Amino acid sequence: MTQHPGLLRTAPLQGETTSSLICRIASRYGMEAKVLRSCWQWRNYPPTYDGGGARADAEVLLNAPGRQLLAGLCRVGEDVLARALPSWGQEDAKLSAGKNGVPAAAWRTGGAVAGPVAFGCRLCAARRTGTAVRVVRYVPRWERVCVRHGRWLLDADADQPLEHLDVRGLPEVAAAQRRWTGVARRAARAGVEPERVFALAYAVVALWWEQALTWERETIWPRRLHQVAGGNAGTELERWRIVGRDAVVFPEVVAVADALLDPAMAQLVWRDSGAGRPRPLPADGAFCRRLGERVGRGWLGPLAATDYGGPLTSWMGAVIRIRRGAGGPPGYGNDPWWLRQEHQPATMAGQLRVLSKERSAPGSGTTWRSVVPAEQRALITSLVNDAEEQLTQLRGVQYGKTADAAQQLQPSRPGWPWRILHAGPACRPMSWPKHSRPTATGGQEGNGE
Repeated sequence: MTQHPGLLRTAPLQGETTSSLICRIASRYGMEAKVLRSCWQWRNYPPTYDGGGARADAEVLLNAPGRQLLAGLCRVGEDVLARALPSWGQEDAKLSAGKNGVPAAAWRTGGAVAGPVAFGCRLCAARRTGTAVRVVRYVPRWERVCVRHGRWLLDADADQPLEHLDVRGLPEVAAAQRRWTGVARRAARAGVEPERVFALAYAVVALWWEQALTWERETIWPRRLHQVAGGNAGTELERWRIVGRDAVVFPEVVAVADALLDPAMAQLVWRDSGAGRPRPLPADGAFCRRLGERVGRGWLGPLAATDYGGPLTSWMGAVIRIRRGAGGPPGYGNDPWWLRQEHQPATMAGQLRVLSKERSAPGSGTTWRSVVPAEQRALITSLVNDAEEQLTQLRGVQYGKTADAAQQLQPSRPGWPWRILHAGPACRPMSWPKHSRPTATGGQEGNGE
């Protein structure tokens, strides 16, 4: 294909990846993307998923002749492309400066170039371009709702087929995105970067999300999760908890970010710490109670207060040290918005990879540790050790009636392992797993066994 100007104009969408624009240009001319990409000399191979498929978040970096070629193909000025494409002006060591006039390109992943990458709304793209084609854009997590069409735009770096979740039945999700605009302004007035506030609140709520499986009083998140899953998550609850997490918890993330910016909430932390008379933070402190009320869960306070070593208690500790004029631990001082690496939530792509490995190699006994927090690992290990000890003691129980053997296996203390109860589409909606107690016949009380 010769390097002649294009005949059809293809305007870029704001925040679009260069790779997405090239694919749309090829579609406009009725050709495959790989045919159009042959106009550039490629310095490496496109990134792929672990399963071998091409990554949707693949990004392209171009040298100067390569950018000139792309501008000619889409009939849009380079200044317009520079404003619309975040990766437009970025250079790469593998690309020549263009002195020989050869258009060259290099592959990268979008997350390593300009931040989080998500799918665009195809219906919005159709309104702008006339064709409902796939669009991939750089979108922060607080702008993932297409309010016009009621869609939550998913991360593009995960190896899964969905591009969006239907949130038309969850108006609180779109309302939270509108509310975030005011929260971001409050953060700017307080001298804090809004993305840092969001990151901390996101880490706090993501940790709650992992703990919510044991919250019997939690009813809001299960309802939302079944809604985004099409009515019932069915037997794919584990996968839907990964795919739907960000959309389901988004209203709480914005609420927590707003609360952490409130000086009155910081004052409650100071009072709970004893103010001038230092004391350990109580489990029923006013701050955690008020925080639970602000996220619509008046019962959450004691559970949030026991999150020792988590992102919330780190923020509280920094607030207390600032008020007392005390220095913080080496490495990060008294910055309340500093988020430790170990507190950063696992991405959807990372969790899906772990889930895929677990399903392909069940019972490996190793991969589960990479996604389970240290406190839960210790609890699980303790339960396993207790079970091994009981089995050793009861090794001789191999004969007699089933009821007699079950009676000996009856646990003498709380903490009996629970399991997830699944319900089909024709049955009642599935709920969070609840602690169940084995009956004398060896079944689970309350599940019909």
